[in-house]
Amino acid sequence: MPSALTDLFRYPIVQAPMAGGASCPPLAAAVSEAGGLGSLAAGYKTPEAMYEEIKQLRGLTGRPFLVNLFMPQPPTADPAAVEVYREQLAGESTWYETPLGDPDAGADDAYEAKLAILLEDPVPVVSFTFGCPTREVLGALAAAGTRTVVTVTSPVEAQTAQWAGADALCVQGVEAGGHQGGFRNDPAEDGMGGGLGLLSLIALVRETVRIPVIAAGGLMRGAQIAAALAAGASAAQLGTAFLVTPESGANALHKRAMTDPMFGRTELTRAFSGRPARGLVNRFIRDHGPYAPAAYPQLHHLTSGLRKAAAKQGDPQGMALWAGQGHRLARELPAGRLVETLAAELDAARAGLTAGAFHGEAR
Repeated sequence: MPSALTDLFRYPIVQAPMAGGASCPPLAAAVSEAGGLGSLAAGYKTPEAMYEEIKQLRGLTGRPFLVNLFMPQPPTADPAAVEVYREQLAGESTWYETPLGDPDAGADDAYEAKLAILLEDPVPVVSFTFGCPTREVLGALAAAGTRTVVTVTSPVEAQTAQWAGADALCVQGVEAGGHQGGFRNDPAEDGMGGGLGLLSLIALVRETVRIPVIAAGGLMRGAQIAAALAAGASAAQLGTAFLVTPESGANALHKRAMTDPMFGRTELTRAFSGRPARGLVNRFIRDHGPYAPAAYPQLHHLTSGLRKAAAKQGDPQGMALWAGQGHRLARELPAGRLVETLAAELDAARAGLTAGAFHGEAR
């Protein structure tokens, strides 16, 4: 990875930018202070709220950090399919005593306004999800001294991001919690029926492009980070592992669900947002996942009030409990201690690999 990016953090550990509240200034600051790269999620926030969080984070740490933006979405959703899904959710609206949201509340997530702020008042790293910025945008950020990362889920997307001028890639395997961050929302192409696992995807991307890779997808232990680095990644991004920390802004119900035996498995679903996202299987996913159309962010807006009402009523069965496949390995450590623990586990795993190699030679 270019020295300008790796020099920003001591350990090859990036805290994933988790939109929806989990990523917050105290969490990002704790991770950066401990030697990782903390992240803020600008997704679903107003430009003003994003700016205030950046200002708050700068007041908590002088270390580098990352800000993640959602790319604007093309108008590909079928309004008729969205309307049918709205009708299917009528019972949920009655149960939670809250109206369904407006599916046409906006598809660009105030991208241009957020970008303008980040160009006027640059941050160390900006990453992008759900698409790839233009060469002009990435060039402007580079001129402002900002390093850029584009989330990809396939070798073709990796090539596109390299051509556009990204400094690095966040290579996201199908094991990852939350949304799959690929460029398209096409049922014929997405990972709902399978998708690429992280180690295979790293290898394929490394064969395809020259720019560095940050590995993301189900990573919860230092030994897993070591495996990702051995496969060709330069750093690892972890979300679920940091979601349960005290500094995380995630709802307490969400945190508890990570290790609750009631929620034994995860599944990719469009039920809450209209885009593939991995979460703990609950009643809402079972009831509505099979019928949710590919309509993002329309379904996100539609179900937003339901999710908030479920959380307010203490009902995890109606919440989007995003989680990676390794969620049962979650540890309720302070974020800084978790970074240090992961780094120690990484060192031990590397030492074990080295010792094993020497042992093999001796034999």
